[in-house]
Amino acid sequence: MSRALTVRANALARSIMTPCGVSVPFDPRVQAQHTFASYTGLWDTGATGTVVTQRVVDDLKLPVVGKVKVHNTDGEKESPVYLANLALPNQVLFPGVRVTVGILKGFDVLIGMDIITTGDFAITNVGGKTVFSFRVPSTKEIDFSAESTAPKLPEIRTSP
Repeated sequence: MSRALTVRANALARSIMTPCGVSVPFDPRVQAQHTFASYTGLWDTGATGTVVTQRVVDDLKLPVVGKVKVHNTDGEKESPVYLANLALPNQVLFPGVRVTVGILKGFDVLIGMDIITTGDFAITNVGGKTVFSFRVPSTKEIDFSAESTAPKLPEIRTSP
């Protein structure tokens, strides 16, 4: 069974934001109920990992589990790695997510490809209105080119 969320905008959206919950890490198999703090999350396919603000770390007193080099528009720097649980509006819990701290403006959680690649992610813009949809787990391939009348491009081969 998959769980999905859909966000609709009345115009072309330049960013996709959803509510998301963050908590200290816990094992949901052992502890079913836990309090999540509510934050705004920005979905970013250009980010390899999930990032939170210092506010989230301070609010929840997230545990440090290591350090990593992060790359952003300001260059490369070393950042502490924290462990957190992330909950999306579609009632999907991501336990034990490794997050780093970043300076984010207008939101507190940047949802990166570590989360996005666990499911299916699609954005459409029919009639000048953006619709974003995400489901977990991935259930089938989405292939917009199958519906297209444009000539198919040759397959791109990648080396192992």
